[in-house]
Amino acid sequence: MVIKFGCAIIPSMKSILSPNSRNFKSFGKIIDYPNLPKRGTKRNLWRIVHREPAKTGWRIAYLVLRDKTIGQMAAHPTSDETFEPIKGRAVLFVSKDKDLNNIKCFKLDKPLIVRKGIWHNVLTLDVETHIKICENANITQKVWKLNFRFKSIEELGKRV
Repeated sequence: MVIKFGCAIIPSMKSILSPNSRNFKSFGKIIDYPNLPKRGTKRNLWRIVHREPAKTGWRIAYLVLRDKTIGQMAAHPTSDETFEPIKGRAVLFVSKDKDLNNIKCFKLDKPLIVRKGIWHNVLTLDVETHIKICENANITQKVWKLNFRFKSIEELGKRV
């Protein structure tokens, strides 16, 4: 079955996971307010949802994503990284190790934190997608070159 999704045509939406606290836990976490329904509706709520214990600065970036295929994955051994969708639709590919069989694909439909050392990359499902990114001011980046490009988890599966 082929599904038209924005400007990208992808074989199936079954393999694109909607991130939740269980299925995304080993890669990072969702940025949200914990137990919100139990907190009432009268007062403002404020909570720190993620903390970096190391004494380091941080930076905010604005990504205008236009890539419709992925040819490599990146990992930051010393920094967590947020992906906060602003406009458009995108998917986030993640893996705990450099094994093509272990790459998972998530809809980037809510703000996410990718943990240190997790291999990751994003692609747009529209003409372009706008994403806010926060990470440590100074990062180390490792690159995993795949020697081919893919646009869906199904297409990646054919390479394995």
